[in-house]
Amino acid sequence: MTDTSALARLRESDLWWSFRRSPLTVIAAVVTVLYFAGAAFAPWIAPFNPFDIKSLNLMEAFTPPAWFEAGSAKHLLGTDNQGRDVLSAILYGCRMSLMIGLAAIVLSVATGVLLGLLAGFRGGWVEALIMRMADIQLTVPAILIALTLDGVARVVLPKHVHDDIAIWVLVLSIGFAYWPQFARVTRATTLAEKNKDYVNAARIIGVPGTRIALSHVLPNAWGPVLVIATIELALAVIAEASLSYLGVGMPATQPSLGTLIRIGNAFLFSGEWWIVIFPALALVILSLSVNLLGDWLRDALNPKLR
Repeated sequence: MTDTSALARLRESDLWWSFRRSPLTVIAAVVTVLYFAGAAFAPWIAPFNPFDIKSLNLMEAFTPPAWFEAGSAKHLLGTDNQGRDVLSAILYGCRMSLMIGLAAIVLSVATGVLLGLLAGFRGGWVEALIMRMADIQLTVPAILIALTLDGVARVVLPKHVHDDIAIWVLVLSIGFAYWPQFARVTRATTLAEKNKDYVNAARIIGVPGTRIALSHVLPNAWGPVLVIATIELALAVIAEASLSYLGVGMPATQPSLGTLIRIGNAFLFSGEWWIVIFPALALVILSLSVNLLGDWLRDALNPKLR
């Protein structure tokens, strides 16, 4: 009964009405869902396993897409220089890129929201210190911060250890680069909410400050945080692709979309364009779809635009 009521409220909500009224948003949502589904079920829906060395056939290397005369029906988007199926590699690459992007955004949200709550609720030198740290970090490009942290990890850790934990190095590097946006938005919401009557009433009856911040103030910040998180997800995926393209991200044995683009770029001008074009298109479409969803969510949650 509760689930039915919740579903009915969702259908009658302004958010659902706004979503249905925007065909571009609906298309972006469908594409995004397909990407996530393809990434989640890649081991089951991919025609081949690009990580299985035994299944690779060097005689099938550089096979063009299936619609070309020299193409093969079993390799819809062709193969790369090692005979790996490009479609399968893209599915597994999306799986890796989305996993890193989501983990990095979760880390950024957790860090930024907690620091923003602390800054807004405590004020004083605590607020000044956290906000100055955020301001300083915002002056440095996120990709440069990620490159620096990844470089430090490569110096400190042996190569084989770094390759084994490359995914977590990327998550930490990208996640640390994007927390200031969440901290600034959460602090602004906290400053607007902490002096309202319901917060003062909670203080009067003896509710601890931590509970007030987490149970009463924080829920009011989730709207803006969700909008930023949606947009930052696309930026995190692009950051991972950029790092992998530069050779400081995922190793070739665990390719992401960025790694596939880096590998395929070496063959772009030799005629095997499909090795780089299709992974690049996959990255562009994914980023565009997520950004469109973020733009719609920003407008839908803005009361001034309703």
